Amino acid sequence: MAYWLFKTEPDEFSIDTLRVKGSSCWEGVRNYQARNMMRDEMKLGDLVLIYHSSCKTIGVAGIARITKEAYPDHFQFDIDSDYYDPKSAPDNPRWLMVDIEYVEKFKRVLPLSILKVMPELENMPLVKRGNRLSVMPVSESEWSAILARVAR
Repeated sequence: MAYWLFKTEPDEFSIDTLRVKGSSCWEGVRNYQARNMMRDEMKLGDLVLIYHSSCKTIGVAGIARITKEAYPDHFQFDIDSDYYDPKSAPDNPRWLMVDIEYVEKFKRVLPLSILKVMPELENMPLVKRGNRLSVMPVSESEWSAILARVAR
């Protein structure tokens, strides 16, 4: 099993949105490195930290599980979608998505300010300057360190 972190803006899609829906596709990833990780590395059953960004309390909010491995993101073909890509073709799609299901919401968001000072996370891309990936791997030791600090 692998571990991941998915960034989301809670005004658009939050851990509470996922809790209500139960499961959802994780669409809109428009970064080639993140897409490649989805395509080549994410597997059924992998666990995901849901990370809220661009909000009042930035940080880790809960856990999801991958329930369907990478497949073409159909929004890339929808001209009315914010994720439309005129250069992508159905026979050769550029963008992929995975499906996830709700596992757990933490009692409180574990803030980025705490994550940044945890020595166990010093090599985690999330806490390094300039990281803009919406999807990133989390090592088993980083996963364990984060779960040890969250209110459950």
